[in-house]
Amino acid sequence: MEIKDTYKTIATSSGEVLFKDRNSKFYAYAFAVQNEQEIKAHLEFLKKQHHSARHWCYAWQLGTEKTRHRVNDDGEPNNSAGQPIYGQIQSFNVTNTLIVVVRYFGGTKLGVGGLINAYKTAAQMALEASDIIEKTIDTQFQLSFQYKEMNKVMRLVKELNATIVSQTLEIDCELLVSVRKKDVETLTQRLAALFELEWKQL
Repeated sequence: MEIKDTYKTIATSSGEVLFKDRNSKFYAYAFAVQNEQEIKAHLEFLKKQHHSARHWCYAWQLGTEKTRHRVNDDGEPNNSAGQPIYGQIQSFNVTNTLIVVVRYFGGTKLGVGGLINAYKTAAQMALEASDIIEKTIDTQFQLSFQYKEMNKVMRLVKELNATIVSQTLEIDCELLVSVRKKDVETLTQRLAALFELEWKQL
């Protein structure tokens, strides 16, 4: 069975996109996020920027192998805002992503169907305006060895397309390397065969 070790996310935030329906305005934003603190900061910023808006509805998903998400209708009828926004995150198959749709009420009620369509369309436009990229799920290893082992270690790093995250070369050598999840088993087997080396998976 092939190990899935890639995921999609957005490279940079989308900027502002606008969807209008019967004088209601829906400003949508997509943000690349790593944690809930970043999500909170983006929401606080948008609430200040759009302080006279009626609703700030959003959905987010975090994580690569195990994901978690949250949706918020922010006063709109149940499941008419947050869920349609989250549906677009699922449709575009992205994670570590926050989408916020800010609504200014235009005086005409749109009904639940109209709201679902508006929030869905605004979220879709924000994602279409974003740069979606594929990233690998990586695992880090710390390697400690003596200089005489350097050639063997470097050859192994090169063969497995590992990335050197940091290195300390003093009396002994220490490398922090990162490999794709699918190469972890091969790397651990190869490391175990090098006797003059200490290593741990982080």
